[in-house]
Amino acid sequence: MNLHSLKAPKGSNKRRKRVGRGPGSGLGKTAGRGYKGQKSRVGNMNNSGFEGGQMPLQRRLPKFGFHHDGKVYNVFNVAVLDSRFNDGDTVDLDSLKAARMVRKIEDGVKILGNGEISKKLTVRVQKISAAAKSKIEAAGGTVELVDLPRKAPKSAAAE
Repeated sequence: MNLHSLKAPKGSNKRRKRVGRGPGSGLGKTAGRGYKGQKSRVGNMNNSGFEGGQMPLQRRLPKFGFHHDGKVYNVFNVAVLDSRFNDGDTVDLDSLKAARMVRKIEDGVKILGNGEISKKLTVRVQKISAAAKSKIEAAGGTVELVDLPRKAPKSAAAE
């Protein structure tokens, strides 16, 4: 068997319906749409799911499944912390900004456990994986979960 001798099974490939190509085609003149009415016009409202103004089924049913909370973290692995920081350093939002590793704060910093760490670091971040926490603590470091610093609201008393 060769590629040039392969053929599709009989009946598997249907010819395209060519409408509006003369009376001999069987689909000439009105092109299979019949006479008059909304469905015979170009651009008719053929919305799948439209139920004549009734609330459509897909909107009546309850929603379920995964919903992303929309949070965006600056993510780093422990191997990156090991290469960028010295023994005894504190890793927090300010030190990451100073090292030019974080530009936008977003929703904070998350540390993941990919790689190895040999330095004793104090890590103060918003999120951390279990693997990263165990690796940092095994190297003699400490882990502390902190909230993002809140921006002070503008008030009349500040004037």
